[in-house]
Amino acid sequence: MKVAVLSFAHVHAAGYLRLLARMPGIEVLGSDPDTDLAAPGEVRGRAVADAAGAAYADTYEEAFAWGPDAVIVCSENTRHRPLVERAAAYGAPVLCEKPLAATVEDGEAMVAACAAAGVRLAVAHPVRFSPAYAALKAAVDSGEAGPVLAVSGANNGAMPTRARRWFAEPALSGGGALMDHTVHIADLLDDLFGDARPVEVYAQTNNLLYAGEVDAETAGLVAITYSDGTVATIDCSWSHPRSHPSWGGLELTVVAERATLEMDAFDQKVHGFSERTGRGIELPFGVDLDERMLRTFLYGAEEGGTTVADGAGGLRTLRVVAAGYASARSGRPVPLDGG
Repeated sequence: MKVAVLSFAHVHAAGYLRLLARMPGIEVLGSDPDTDLAAPGEVRGRAVADAAGAAYADTYEEAFAWGPDAVIVCSENTRHRPLVERAAAYGAPVLCEKPLAATVEDGEAMVAACAAAGVRLAVAHPVRFSPAYAALKAAVDSGEAGPVLAVSGANNGAMPTRARRWFAEPALSGGGALMDHTVHIADLLDDLFGDARPVEVYAQTNNLLYAGEVDAETAGLVAITYSDGTVATIDCSWSHPRSHPSWGGLELTVVAERATLEMDAFDQKVHGFSERTGRGIELPFGVDLDERMLRTFLYGAEEGGTTVADGAGGLRTLRVVAAGYASARSGRPVPLDGG
């Protein structure tokens, strides 16, 4: 199977290349021609592919001429649409980095293009493949915990500009922390709640953290009301200090009628302290969520197993983000159609 990774703008691109390069039966080719968008000091282009042991094409034209069986899009958020539409026209199933797009208009066009071409569109939400989430979902689906009443979630992280400056440049990212860190939890809730859909969003944002360093918001809190009356909050802030040993984390607390369920998607780690550096250290273990997601995208889910988020689901989470920005600007809740 031939898999093309288009653009190395997103920090996950290098990891995808490494994972694909060592999968049996997979040929991987990367292409990252838009290196002019990289900030000084950011490593892009052929050097990333070489480090991952992947072949490289200088242009997207060469990448499609290679004949990929699947395409993974890792460009800046505002540049997802043309690459996804190109993959759809070519006829290759496509996995697009999250968020699906920077605007609802672009997201709708991407979903429509893939549907018209009969091409599968998936969105990279690897947290669905966390064993912690699987256990939480099983407890909810079984009815053991009772009906869900409320959810409190946090997807906090470090300031991403240390790796890629574009994350805090709205012309390329579409926003800041709200755009970057709302969608993972919104996707989990989209999967967890089944037919219940968001009907109202209220959000507040600020950039008190790293004030003066970037123009985009660096902190946010989003409250979502669902059609069954459940209320969820998402802390989407870039609030981890530069000295923190990890990039961030994702936690959920689900309050149900008969139980409170808690999960931490990324705390399969041994924690310690380095006397040499004077800093905390973390040694991760456990499953690789990106690898599980890639395998499922390429080969399909096991019977009864987790599925990759599809374009329709990615569009629903994008609408939550867009409503969050509208609410933050107006100071009022913003209704959604619940579809």
